[in-house]
Amino acid sequence: MIASDRISAFDVILPKLIPYKGQVLNQIAAYMLNATKDICPNWLVDVPAPTVSVGKKCDPFKIEMVVRGNLTGHAWRTYSSGKRELCGASMPEGLKENDYFPSPIITPSTKAEEVHDEDISKEDIINRGITTNDEWDIIEDYSLKLFKRGKEIAAKRGLILVDTKYEFGKINDVIYLMDEIHTPDSSRYFYAEGFEERQQRGEKQKQLSKEFVREWLIANNFMGKEGQKVPEMSDEWVNTISGRYIELYEQVISEKFIPQSLSTEETYDRVIRSLEKSKLI
Repeated sequence: MIASDRISAFDVILPKLIPYKGQVLNQIAAYMLNATKDICPNWLVDVPAPTVSVGKKCDPFKIEMVVRGNLTGHAWRTYSSGKRELCGASMPEGLKENDYFPSPIITPSTKAEEVHDEDISKEDIINRGITTNDEWDIIEDYSLKLFKRGKEIAAKRGLILVDTKYEFGKINDVIYLMDEIHTPDSSRYFYAEGFEERQQRGEKQKQLSKEFVREWLIANNFMGKEGQKVPEMSDEWVNTISGRYIELYEQVISEKFIPQSLSTEETYDRVIRSLEKSKLI
């Protein structure tokens, strides 16, 4: 799997590349997969190059397990419209934007191939045969444990893991965690310092995630709907996005980000050596 520098929002790939985004995502994902492999099996085998991961191919469950610890993003937009249920999960009265839920909730979405992902409940997932009841119990348990571990890792770095998504698949009868986890593309982080004070004052939370890109698009009248045009992305804005990704890397990994650029030939050679070492070819 190669993590590119492309960026998407509202299921639309935006027109400009974000420098080093692929490396940031790939290396954060590898760090987090290794930090959670005691919770459940995962697909990762090796990371032979900055933007490349080698792993096991799984038969995927076509859902995303979205775990939410705080009322923000899509959950807040649903809540502020007056609804108190999302994907079968109840949201209590009296919450403000970004407040903690009493306990994390799971709000799954479908993995659509040609249209937008859609919210779906546990009951519909089982009724449609996307998972069995037993499979659901396993991935639900894995998701909550992974989220708990992610929050613990984030807390050590002065961050709050607000919400995230996990994807699972099977090899034979074994369920594996797939894809990237706890990256800025799959997760939302708030800074812990000053969080309560900002909540009390009703201020926006300082965050590290891709949500700021979505907010910029919404402010420029784009939400991926038919007839809407992606706003122009200036070089300054592209560099700002890149800087935010690098900032999150350094905050989460607690290491200085070192940009790496390999030639296609060197990347290819590293991948081949990794496959040979892993006995995958």
